[in-house]
Amino acid sequence: MTSPASHLPALLASVLMLALPLASHAAPPTPPASAGQAAPALHWTDLDGAPAALAQWRGRPVLLNYWASWCGPCLKELPDLQHFSQAQAPLPNGVQVVGIALDDIEAANALRDQLQLTYRQLVESDGPPGSAATFGNRIGTLPFSVLIDAQGTVLQVHNGPLHPADLERWAAAARGAP
Repeated sequence: MTSPASHLPALLASVLMLALPLASHAAPPTPPASAGQAAPALHWTDLDGAPAALAQWRGRPVLLNYWASWCGPCLKELPDLQHFSQAQAPLPNGVQVVGIALDDIEAANALRDQLQLTYRQLVESDGPPGSAATFGNRIGTLPFSVLIDAQGTVLQVHNGPLHPADLERWAAAARGAP
């Protein structure tokens, strides 16, 4: 006589054989919005707890920058983004910089205050897949930036820190300059 435990491996194998074909019929993941495609409708919370939506920045180009307080390259990049934001703000079609902290609100607020960041800061929980995945950053590289034109079309995406020369090229791209 065989024990019930000896049937367990066969039972598990049968369940897996039935489940695998069903899994292959699951809905495919949403394809990322790449350059030339419309940016998706995204929503976050700002550091004061108020709701924010990507659509509210239509009419001017926007640079979304995903960062975290624990990310060394992000900490080096944030002052450059602050300087870029201040230079772009008075321009009629200047690029609006929007930070998206993959942190808790307290850590994001502390770093914003420490670095004296004046451009808009939003917060998103740090966990997959997150809104950065909708732009192709499925592995969660930080920093990660997205340039969106005034009409809401993705112009560029970038994994890793942006340097001042990169930011100037992005500003030119947002203006439609070659």
